[in-house]
Amino acid sequence: ILNSCLLFTLAEHDDRTAPFRNRKGRGPKGRSFDRSRRDRQRGSHSGGFGGPGPRSRLLEDTDGDVTMSDSSQDSSSQNRYKPYGRPSRKEDGRFDRDRQQGKGVERGRGRGLPGGGSSGLRGGLRGRLSWFKIPHGRKYEKKWLITALQNICTVQYTPVQYHVDHNRAHFYVEDSAAAYALRRCSHKITDSDGYKVEVHVNPSNPPSFLQSDLKPEDLEHLKQCMAKRFDGSQQALDLNNIRTDPDLVSQNIEVILNRKTNMEAVIKIIEENIPELACLNLSNNRIHKLDDLTDLTTKVPNLKALNLSQNELKTDRELDKLKGLKLVELWLSRNPLCDLFKDQAARISHDESVFPLVSCQDGHDLPPPIGFDVETPTAIPPCKGSCFGSDEIKSLILRFLQQYYRIYDSENRQPLLDAYHDGASLSITTPYTSQNPSRSSLGEYYKDSRNLKRIKDTTMRFRLLKHTRLNVVAFLNELPKTQHDIASFTVDVNTYTNTLLSFTVSGVFKEVVVDGKSRESTMAFSRVFITVPAGNSGLCIVNDQLFIRMATTEEIRRAFVAPAPTPSSSPVPTLTAPQQEMLTAFSLKSGMNLEWSQKCLQDNEWDFNRAAQIFTQLKAEGKIPDVAFIK
Repeated sequence: ILNSCLLFTLAEHDDRTAPFRNRKGRGPKGRSFDRSRRDRQRGSHSGGFGGPGPRSRLLEDTDGDVTMSDSSQDSSSQNRYKPYGRPSRKEDGRFDRDRQQGKGVERGRGRGLPGGGSSGLRGGLRGRLSWFKIPHGRKYEKKWLITALQNICTVQYTPVQYHVDHNRAHFYVEDSAAAYALRRCSHKITDSDGYKVEVHVNPSNPPSFLQSDLKPEDLEHLKQCMAKRFDGSQQALDLNNIRTDPDLVSQNIEVILNRKTNMEAVIKIIEENIPELACLNLSNNRIHKLDDLTDLTTKVPNLKALNLSQNELKTDRELDKLKGLKLVELWLSRNPLCDLFKDQAARISHDESVFPLVSCQDGHDLPPPIGFDVETPTAIPPCKGSCFGSDEIKSLILRFLQQYYRIYDSENRQPLLDAYHDGASLSITTPYTSQNPSRSSLGEYYKDSRNLKRIKDTTMRFRLLKHTRLNVVAFLNELPKTQHDIASFTVDVNTYTNTLLSFTVSGVFKEVVVDGKSRESTMAFSRVFITVPAGNSGLCIVNDQLFIRMATTEEIRRAFVAPAPTPSSSPVPTLTAPQQEMLTAFSLKSGMNLEWSQKCLQDNEWDFNRAAQIFTQLKAEGKIPDVAFIK
């Protein structure tokens, strides 16, 4: 049994907010809110598991995660449940109030908590567990978030019990070194919307799920009790109100299925003894979360009927945690979540969206659903990169992009006047946010953003459009100087006729110099060009739509790592006759133009066979940009 642990917080942040401050003026208001909410909870329940008095929210939590609620722990809590943080009867509510006011970070200064400096953090975490909390973590996929943290964390660690509560996600790690390393990952991960993920650390006592509630002899009595409740002819197990079972009560054994350890013990007994179970009745067990039932999808794969009636499920999101089950019958009556649906049709629609095979709801047969008879699931094909339609269009677009971005990334963008039509128009857009983006790396672009979710006024929408090529290029000249990673470009042709070509180009870039300072931020863009033919083999832009966002962690990792950089414009050294012959032969065999072929041969000291081997390897890995093949 572990002695202590630490609470971490991972939040969504995009450099648009000021550093965390202790909002002292809101303390009394927070306390008043918590106290009234606690009183309402006390008034809405009666009885309890451990004796008279109001039922504590602590007893309802499946994993001891009491500090994540707004309620307080009262005196009816059992001794073996300990709230996180300092031992106090009202610790639960107080910790939550302090966390809401920012004290979860600030009050730790000088005591080894986050914000007290690296040395204090190391001292405060030594020999303790660490608990991460992500206030907006519901929006992230578990695999993405854990992988992103592990990729940049300098210490190997294993996350324990990743789970989501409201909008927050939580997990534990085991040692102080990992805690300190993960604390330093704050603001170093960028999601697909350009938001930063920040990490906070807070201390807490060991979560209850690490403490074994049931002794070996208790588990044996529970197994015998479940055997009596099992109907072999129907492959059905009735665990209705199991906490009051006389056989368990007579042995002074308390089995409460909203405790994680208790539910895990039940599922383990089912897995080991009745894996073919088809019907499971968990009604009237005060279950308010279904996180601990997710293992049913793999450990009880034949489960067809599940009774969760007369429990305390409050949101329909809880059912999403059981999506893997192929349920045919489902009971949810007398749960608070049933009141969320405006009528029975809405309830039926929701249940069928989560469990498509459901044909019986609360004991009533449902009308057959309307669907498609697809025998085998169809997977979405993997991304294939650029799509041009034909080699002719590919050559035309790549030549245009190479010329366009050579000028765009130069000191003077004025020559871009030749690329735009006299009546051209341009708009720029950044991701929508309700926060002030002035502190963000996107601040330079946000003020001209024409995001329709932000700009409601039609007059302002029109004013943010840049009309005529003079205004367009003048605006582009005012934007920060950039360097685009040509190798990261992907192109998709949208429309192609004899008189019009529309295509989208996406990739990454970085700002080179801003106010004499180098900026490290890498950004991603998506740009739609609508063009018309110009001359014999050129394009003229009539509409330009530019979308800019912060690059994701994966995009940053892969940016500007092409093995062969764009050839420089420095004078080409004179080649000997054998080198000229080798260059011509290599260009012919590889398909690359002379400039890139020469670069490849020079990098390999004019060893034809080694250069050919390196070229074959890089081409197979997709690391040679398309511009290398434009002749």
